[in-house]
Parts: sequence; structure tokens; C-alpha cells
Amino acid sequence: MAFAEITGWGKCLPPAVLSNDDLSTILETNDEWIRSRTGIEARRVSHVETSDLATVAAHRALAAAGIDASQLDLLIVATCSPDTLIPNIASKVQGNIGALRAAAFDMNAACTGFLYGLETATKMLQAGHYQHALIIGAEHLTWYLDWSKRDTAVLFGDGAGAVVVSKSDQEVGLLDAQLGCDSAGRDVLAIPAFGTAMDRFDPDNGHFSFDFIGRDIFKRAVKGMGSAANQVLARNQLNADDIDLVVPHQANKRIIETLCEHAGIELDKAFINIQHYGNTSAATIPIALCEAVEQGVVKPHSQLLTAAFGAGLTWGAGLIRWGERTTPIAQSNADLPPTDKTALELLDDAINHCQKSNK
Repeated sequence: MAFAEITGWGKCLPPAVLSNDDLSTILETNDEWIRSRTGIEARRVSHVETSDLATVAAHRALAAAGIDASQLDLLIVATCSPDTLIPNIASKVQGNIGALRAAAFDMNAACTGFLYGLETATKMLQAGHYQHALIIGAEHLTWYLDWSKRDTAVLFGDGAGAVVVSKSDQEVGLLDAQLGCDSAGRDVLAIPAFGTAMDRFDPDNGHFSFDFIGRDIFKRAVKGMGSAANQVLARNQLNADDIDLVVPHQANKRIIETLCEHAGIELDKAFINIQHYGNTSAATIPIALCEAVEQGVVKPHSQLLTAAFGAGLTWGAGLIRWGERTTPIAQSNADLPPTDKTALELLDDAINHCQKSNK
């Protein structure tokens, strides 16, 4: 049986940092209120498009894997904030990196998108003639936000993370996953007036209503992720002691704590970086995975449990066994174009528009 080893990893975080103190200048909130409820201290605001973030993360992952983009057979961009719906941004990233023989498509499972993409790529490598795949989670969520509404404005940030998976005869990579969707809860986390559901003649287009019912999301997220994680562990006859590291979706620190409690795994096994970046949706798991490797938390042959939930409400969990190598084969010099603007300066027009619209 073939497996799909993670051979490369890379991330891209835009340089502009939006702190909790920055948010307190435009919203009725403060650092203590945000930290105590979410665990978030700061988030990044992008000055470029989602595809640009994805492109830099892709270059860095390919360098870490030591392969050229021309060797890729498959390219998946997991995102719910693409530059364009038609065409997909995977095709743009394909052109940007020179992966011209790769099949390329976007995948929208919101925050669970990277896990959905990793499972899809793994199965395609196992079933067919594909040898190398690139899976990217990339988001520009600050573009969607209503900056007059505290409950959602404090939560989200921008960024991208990517992994390369390569066919292997070693039992490594994503060994098992349980994916699902709780459609009964699709309205508790939604941007309902976007796409063909929106009034395209509304002069206020571009100012989105972001529905977010926190208590329902918490309950459904913990139930979905917890159930998926326990199913994956049970199928593979594993218990908490067999897991070296949990790499969860970074949506809320309380959710991560509850997930670990339900799975019977000590919280100190969870890799948490939500304090730095907030919720970057499909990008949270690959960014966290990259940082866990960079910081030496992931060791050769480590067993990782990952879990996520997102709008839909999609959910899932996966068991990853790391391979031998934890250092990149090469480094990429790819980077974003510079900006001299602060996060608040980048958001100035959007903040003013939202505040005027909600008076």
C-alpha cells in the first residue's frame, strides 16, 4: 500500500500586526476581554491577495521538500476567501510557481479545508499515478469583517500555510481521517448575503453581515471534532499516550482545551499559536504544523492528532505519522512585497465604511 509522506512545509504571514490594543481604538473592547474569551493577543492583516499569500507559502514548502514545482501532479488551495471565484485561485498559484502540469482546484470547507484537502490529496496519491501534491490553506478573512462588530472583528486574521506530500512505501503521512458536516448548524457561522444570494444592485455591496452564534458554534465544534478524534483513535487502536502532539484548528483557546479534555489528552500536548495570529481559517493547521516543526516540537516518527471545524459546519480529525526528516532540504527566498502601512492604516477605509453603515 502506498502512503503520502509530508516532505515539505512552509508558511506565509503578512507583516502588519493588529493587536488587541489597536482594536480597542475602534471598538468597545480591551486586551483583557479578548484574551480571556479567545486566547488571542494579535492577528495579521494582509496587504496582498489570498493567492499571493498562498504562492509564498507554496515556494517555501517546495524548497523544504527539495522538489521543483514542475514535478507537482496536484495542487489544492483550501480557502473560503479567494481572490476570485471564477477562475479558481489554484490556477493562479499554479502559474505563479510554475506547476504547469499539475491538476489545480480550490476547496471550500472553511476552517476544515486544509484537512479535507490533505485527505483528498492522500487518497489521490494512493489511488493513482500521482507522485507529489501541494496542499495550501490560505485566507484573507479581514476583507470580510464588519469592523463595527466586536464579536467577529476580534477573532480572525490572514495568512497561509502549505505542505508537500509525496508518495512513499513507508507508513507515514495522513494515516487515517474522519470527516463530516453538521448541516443543521450551517447558519450559526455564515456570511449569508454573499455569492448569488446577495443583491448585486445594492449600493452597499462589499459590507458583509457575518453571522456568528458563539455558544452554538462552541457546542457543535467540540462535539464534531471530539467525535472525529475519538473515532480515529479507536480505529487505529490508539490512546492518549500514543499521541505525541495535537495540532488543532486555532479558533478559540477554550475550544482547544475542551477538545483535549474530551479526547483524554493533556493540554500540554497541544500546539497553540492562536495568540499570535487569531483564527486564519483553513490556514491555521498548516501554519501551526510549520511552527511545530520549526520549533523542534515535531520529532522523527512523531504521531500527531489534528482536528478542525468550520462553517457548514464542517468538521474532521486526522492521524499523521511524521517521517524521518524534520529539517528543510532548502530555503526559499520568496517573500511578499513590502508595505509601510500599519494594520489600522490598511483597514482604514473598511473601518470607516462599516462604522458609517451601522450608525
